[in-house]
Amino acid sequence: MSEREKMAAGTWYSCLDEELEEMRMVARRAVHQHATMAPDPRGGMAPLLRDLFASVGADVMLEAPFHCAYGVNISLADRVYMNAGCVILDTAPVRIGAHTMLGPGVHIYCAEHDHDPARRAAGLEIARPVTLGANVWIGGGAILLPGVRIGDGAIVGAGAVVSRDVAPGQTVTGMPARARPG
Repeated sequence: MSEREKMAAGTWYSCLDEELEEMRMVARRAVHQHATMAPDPRGGMAPLLRDLFASVGADVMLEAPFHCAYGVNISLADRVYMNAGCVILDTAPVRIGAHTMLGPGVHIYCAEHDHDPARRAAGLEIARPVTLGANVWIGGGAILLPGVRIGDGAIVGAGAVVSRDVAPGQTVTGMPARARPG
């Protein structure tokens, strides 16, 4: 299997791969267009970025700057809003539900690096999907770690680091993120 196929299969792969680097370069070009295009012709999302994503619903708005690793693994439902400075390192599928809002500087990470220093130096990582339900609110500066699922209507407080699933309707805050009482 190629490194891209291993990444897509959710097995260990090396990110130091020519095909994956080419894919990241395509994403960099799309991100650059999004960051440098005038707001009126760009609209909610620059054309190269829209074409790169797996799917984009109606009335999606990504403020600039925005960064993604590959783009091809990102699916956005209707009326998703991302404030300035959001980053999605989409080595695995990232699905964001309808009417979900991300505050400024929210980061979503899918890659988990090997814990062994030699294997990590060789670029070994594994990709874990991240899913956000509908009507989710992610506060500014929050970080969502590989493999987490955020249920419909949940709230993640600003600056939280989310390492575990968040139940529908639940509010979590802190580092690591924990459920708020009441």
